[in-house]
Amino acid sequence: MGERYDLVVRGGTVFTPSGLAATDLGVTGGKIAAFGDLGAAEAGETLDASGLTVLPGVIDSQVHFREPGLEHKEDIAHGTKAAVMGGVTTIFEMPNTSPLTLYQADLEDKLIRSQGRAWCDHAYFVGASEENVDELAMLERLPGCAGVKVFMGSSTGSLLVDKDAVLAQVLANGRRRVAVHAEDEDRLRERQHIAKQAGHPRAHPEWRDVECALRATKRIVKLGREAGRPVHVLHITSAEEMAFLAQHKDVATVETTLNHLTMAAPECYERLGAKAQMNPPVRDAGHRDALWRAIADGTVDVIGSDHAPHTLEEKQRDYPASPSGMPGVQTVLPLLLDHMHQGRLTLERLVDLTSAGPQRIFGIAGKGRIALGWDADLALVDLKAERTITDAWIASKCGWTPFDGMSVTGWPIATVVRGHVAMREDEVLATPIGAPARFWSTL
Repeated sequence: MGERYDLVVRGGTVFTPSGLAATDLGVTGGKIAAFGDLGAAEAGETLDASGLTVLPGVIDSQVHFREPGLEHKEDIAHGTKAAVMGGVTTIFEMPNTSPLTLYQADLEDKLIRSQGRAWCDHAYFVGASEENVDELAMLERLPGCAGVKVFMGSSTGSLLVDKDAVLAQVLANGRRRVAVHAEDEDRLRERQHIAKQAGHPRAHPEWRDVECALRATKRIVKLGREAGRPVHVLHITSAEEMAFLAQHKDVATVETTLNHLTMAAPECYERLGAKAQMNPPVRDAGHRDALWRAIADGTVDVIGSDHAPHTLEEKQRDYPASPSGMPGVQTVLPLLLDHMHQGRLTLERLVDLTSAGPQRIFGIAGKGRIALGWDADLALVDLKAERTITDAWIASKCGWTPFDGMSVTGWPIATVVRGHVAMREDEVLATPIGAPARFWSTL
């Protein structure tokens, strides 16, 4: 009689730390327990991976799930359901909800809301503000906290931290890597007339120009270096920022998004209008090419979705009253697999950007690789499947995607969260078992 496992994944090609291997995979207690020919093993559940590639589950380290306070456009249940539909097994959610996530009670409220409702594992950022700066070192060590998030621009109220003196205080209070939205608030205000006069989202990258982003990125890297504090700059959009950040990798890690890697101005604004509007903006094809070069040369550490849904009704407001942001957590893996099919990146680079990279940057415990003793978070993909992304497939509450109608090669066929099959063949299964992610710095 052979071994018994809770789950056996049979017949797949598995992305192991040593490379791709044709091997079965045994899971016990939510963790990877065995590799090899497990044909004789008993299993509580079996997943047939014949013809499929078994990847580490995607860790999406930038999403906005809008709960509490803005549940008409998204909530934890719909957002995490969209995640597992797209092969995402862990998400980090941002603090610009209502109320803002500024204090321990706000963080704990989100964790309680996630119990029995989240389909994937999760952690929540605490927002930095002038009013909570003295508590940040304590807050970042709380269970379920992804770290501290700073908005240097494109925010309002307490979450806007645009003065160097306050930013220095934030960086001096704590040790974990700080995630930063880097746009220069003074320049945004100076140039807002451009957007108002244009009255169309095509002006978005002119209003929020490269200098606006580069100025803030240079400031936060300088302040991080002075404080001895690592920073993680989010959704980098320009060639100039990538060239600068490549010279400062000792202090700064770098994220870019699928929106900026896949779309380009002005075409996206003419075709999609405000559906293509986000901050920082989608820029022209020259900048998009520079982002791909930064992926090839290693400047980029991670890809996030910046999933930030709004309703179609909200998106139909006259620009610039139309809100910035678009859904994306469900489309990260299909889009990246298609880019891989087109020859823009290798499978090894894809895995590093979506699982090993975020694990390394944020110090996530037990996630990000398919290895013995690690969480059995898996995305089973068909590299040859030809599908079309549609609004009807989107599980987010907003019900739309800017990539509606786009044909892709490569598709997530099943998602496994800590040994539980959460999605198979575009159908979400069983019940939500998502739990808080753990971090080395808080164990």
